[in-house]
Amino acid sequence: MPASASGVGDRPKKKTFLDRHQILERNVTLLAIFAFLVVTIGGIVQIAPLFWLENTIEEVEGMRPYTPLELTGRDIYIREGCYVCHSQMIRPMRDEVERYGHYSLAAESQYDHPFQWGSKRTGPDLARVGGRYSNAWHVDHLRDPQSVVPESVMPKYGYLEERLIDGRYVDELLATHKLVGVPYEDAHIENARADFKAQADPDSDYDGLIERYGESAQVANFDGRPGISEADALIAYLQMLGTLVDFSTFTPVASR
Repeated sequence: MPASASGVGDRPKKKTFLDRHQILERNVTLLAIFAFLVVTIGGIVQIAPLFWLENTIEEVEGMRPYTPLELTGRDIYIREGCYVCHSQMIRPMRDEVERYGHYSLAAESQYDHPFQWGSKRTGPDLARVGGRYSNAWHVDHLRDPQSVVPESVMPKYGYLEERLIDGRYVDELLATHKLVGVPYEDAHIENARADFKAQADPDSDYDGLIERYGESAQVANFDGRPGISEADALIAYLQMLGTLVDFSTFTPVASR
């Protein structure tokens, strides 16, 4: 007997999951709505628990807020777009650790606003650049990058030596960072201008600076020229990067 006579061929075809999914594929608005819902739910699942974890950022010995001069240098670093070509995030991969040093810790960026993590590198990662080169090397590198790294495509920043700064508003800068959680105390803010000048003058009375920020606060005439320049501030910032944590004694919380 023919299939049509038995009625078998007239049965409606059962819809599969893919058939139902075509409704989303053919409706841009509906697809956008469902995509938004999926991303939102996924984001909440990953991010929300962090607000209830006390150890989201583990406390690491040696970490401190930036000194006034370092913080000024960091602002110059961002202003000049250095972050576009240099990340400050060493990922826990063998090739990166062997080249740059210990992988980056969240604690090392806890006082950064904004943080400098990323994976875009036209130049090397700078998370551990502090102390790797002398101040004179940094001066030469800013003046003429190709003189010390022939293959470099970095532009010249020698003009930073000509721009003198007096730290007139650096106390307000520290106060602003305190508002967003950086643990600056009243003494830090009250002495911000004095600390700013003291760090760039090895002949000054910088005992107060060391008392407030510790021995890791490097004191030097960073660019070797009279006055405090933007180059001084930038080099002070670079020379601090990656030097606060003693990785010879550091043990991650998960391994303790």
